[in-house]
Amino acid sequence: MQSLKLMYSLAIVVALGMALPTGAHANTMAQSLAKIEARGLASISADRLKILSKPPAIAVSASANSEVLSDEIFTRSWLAAQPKAKGSSEFQCLAEALYFEARGETVKGQFAVAEVIRNRVKSKRFPNSYCGVINQGTGKKHRCQFSYTCDGKPEVVAEPAAYARVAKVARATIDGKSPDITKGATFYHTTAVRPSWSRKFTNTARFGVHLFYSRGARTASN
Repeated sequence: MQSLKLMYSLAIVVALGMALPTGAHANTMAQSLAKIEARGLASISADRLKILSKPPAIAVSASANSEVLSDEIFTRSWLAAQPKAKGSSEFQCLAEALYFEARGETVKGQFAVAEVIRNRVKSKRFPNSYCGVINQGTGKKHRCQFSYTCDGKPEVVAEPAAYARVAKVARATIDGKSPDITKGATFYHTTAVRPSWSRKFTNTARFGVHLFYSRGARTASN
């Protein structure tokens, strides 16, 4: 009701304003219009005026929102805000792989390495579990898929802080919180080497010192 009164008063103001005279009578008419407007505004409560004067909210699309979240997840600050990661043997296998394969990589690079392993788990060409993918070929000469599993060195976590970070990457990857950034890659290597298979596969991305590839069924060892 109050809104209707205000609209009615303003309508009178506009209508009279369109017929404003010129000359000496103009000032008197302007004062009358000001009084009409003041009476109309006086009938509106302060809370209602705040609502009416509030600028319209700018809508943010869901895609823009998700893009911001996608970028945020690849930061150390996002990882630091996550609770201590824990989980089953599948989680432990992935966390260990990230520690030995990519602990010195950027956060985005670590997520990319984790994504390759996740892509393999989903592929019919590889074992259907994280531990199965990571330990595929272990113990067979030149057949291990991840070099740290057959380099003859014991898997000792000497940097607990680094492990805690990559463990959070592993947890987020398994939980599906991270977006796809490698375009379906199932292979990778570091820039320090150039395996023969890299010339046969499609290079899909690069993050830090890791190059990512799709197609084929050869080693992802770096």
